[in-house]
Amino acid sequence: MNNCFIILAAGESKRFKSKPPKPYYLYKGKALFLHSIDKAKESKKFKKIVLVVNKKHKKFLRNKKLKNIKIITGGNNRSKSSLKALRSIKNNNISKVFIHDAARPNFSLKLISNLLNGLKKNKCVVPFIKTNNSVKFKDKNKLKNIDRNKIYLTQTPQAFDYKTLLNLQNKTTSKITDDANLFIEANKKVKFINGDVNNSKITIKTDVIDKKNLKYGIGFDIHKLAPRRKLYLGGIKIPSTLGTLGHSDGDPVLHAITDSILGACKMGDIGEKFSDKNKKYKNIRSTVLLKKIMHKIKLKNYSINNIDINIIAQKPKISKFKNKMIQSISKICEISSNQINIKGKTTEKIGLIGKEKAIACEVITSVIKYG
Repeated sequence: MNNCFIILAAGESKRFKSKPPKPYYLYKGKALFLHSIDKAKESKKFKKIVLVVNKKHKKFLRNKKLKNIKIITGGNNRSKSSLKALRSIKNNNISKVFIHDAARPNFSLKLISNLLNGLKKNKCVVPFIKTNNSVKFKDKNKLKNIDRNKIYLTQTPQAFDYKTLLNLQNKTTSKITDDANLFIEANKKVKFINGDVNNSKITIKTDVIDKKNLKYGIGFDIHKLAPRRKLYLGGIKIPSTLGTLGHSDGDPVLHAITDSILGACKMGDIGEKFSDKNKKYKNIRSTVLLKKIMHKIKLKNYSINNIDINIIAQKPKISKFKNKMIQSISKICEISSNQINIKGKTTEKIGLIGKEKAIACEVITSVIKYG
């Protein structure tokens, strides 16, 4: 059994727009790339498993139990990452190699067996599915039909004779989108087999959202304003002669966010988690409290989808500080700034808020439950 399974996870994941990056995003209870590792192990068909990662993303591998997995740093494109992986196993007596994208977690054990069977008489075996959609292409501002029976949607893993693939990779100067292209460019035979309908590629964040697992929570908080107190909103210090009264630092934005997350995850409320009767929370930064909650929801396989925030204050003008608050919340929650929206509202000088005696915040958060 001199087979090797190579998992490519070194891309920038720019289209996915997530923190952590796509390969480490929680999917069905575990990081996306782990699905491919576990499936390769479960098949018991591979002598070696190689994980190719982005140098900038190595920190996300901490605390991951990757026993008997060879981890290497990829190149600046897919072709170079594949070549580095192939060269890394040159001395391991490998005869057959699978190249797989970490973004396809749902391939089957049956597909692995079918690919290995295909390699008995071929040096390149590629799974594909056909499309049921009408297909067109644009030619000089005119749309023309393509016979969909001639369209092959290729998938990974793809299976190869190791020495042949390494030789082609060493010779090429092309930036390939998959390794089978090397065989096509060299006019070598490619064996196509039926792929898995469920083996779709995860490219953007909506690819992993199941509406059944989308949950919503509402948070609200209000604090009186007083002299000789600091004013924190959204985790940043705001220049002001008045600050919020509170047992902690009195950040109504982070308190409302925390409550909305707890509500969406059905985990109680901020008062239950951090009682104002507990001295250890006296003057504590709300950033610390929110980080604790983020850790807890990750353990329960929740991930934040979107946070929508209304800050209700006569003063200060929220627009001046909106971007800094978004960056602060993005860092604390480990999500993209594109997943956070902040709106500033006044009460037209009505009530305590209108008289500049209080600041309030209301938040709606949506979360995704995996697994």
